[in-house]
Amino acid sequence: MKQNLVNSQKSFSKARGESTGRKKDHRPQSNSTGQDPQAPDRRYHRMNLFDLAYEQIEDLIVSCRLKPGQYLTTQDLQDSTGLGRTPVHQAVSRLAADTIIFIRPRHGLQIATVDLERERVLLRLRGDIERFVIRLATERSEASHHNQMLYLARILRERGQTMTIEEFNKFDRRIDRLILTAAKEPFLEHTLRPLHTIFRRVGWLYHTKTATGVGPNQSIDCHIAVLETIANHQVKAATAASDKLIDFVDGMFDVIGQELDPALLDYSLEPLTAE
Repeated sequence: MKQNLVNSQKSFSKARGESTGRKKDHRPQSNSTGQDPQAPDRRYHRMNLFDLAYEQIEDLIVSCRLKPGQYLTTQDLQDSTGLGRTPVHQAVSRLAADTIIFIRPRHGLQIATVDLERERVLLRLRGDIERFVIRLATERSEASHHNQMLYLARILRERGQTMTIEEFNKFDRRIDRLILTAAKEPFLEHTLRPLHTIFRRVGWLYHTKTATGVGPNQSIDCHIAVLETIANHQVKAATAASDKLIDFVDGMFDVIGQELDPALLDYSLEPLTAE
């Protein structure tokens, strides 16, 4: 009986050792196990789902696939973006703080309408802030910023004749971020971000829905001038180029007001139809 007890203890110890070994085998392995070292880090993607959700929803708003004044739910946005509830909810919270989306109790979410009078006033605010940012970026930018700016200017010059407004808006977002980074004042991002979104939508309406604003060529020329003058430390020329861009955007409002059906600016309105 004593011998049986000893044998049982040995068997238990052996089984425990094998179990411990199996646990070690399940620990994360090095790249020698066949894992692609170039594979994207899942943690990185989890951390950036919020930014991805924000950009996708912003694109839907700017291109009026989410119509001005339209009501919808968070679930609708999840379906449109293919992203989960948490990043979409976080993106909606930021867009609500930016007055791009309104949260309506018992009604869900509403996309902000295009209020031409209000947005024209906000353009004056953007012009003042933009001039300050451009000055800071011209004075504080470094060689790495200059290289990126000149690269973007070259790409815009080479592809500008065939670039769609959707393609240009992707460049525009990158340019805005680069200039804000070069300005080295994080506070300004929170102020300018919603203004940039508002005027991307105005630009999209102007370039795609009016007979006057065919193609983003003039917008592209203005952005090239801003990028090149900042990269060359030309403060006066850079602020002048920024002012010219703001003046160009200001001219869009009269055209939109004259040529577009008000129902395109506010989905809740009945469209006007010719008799």
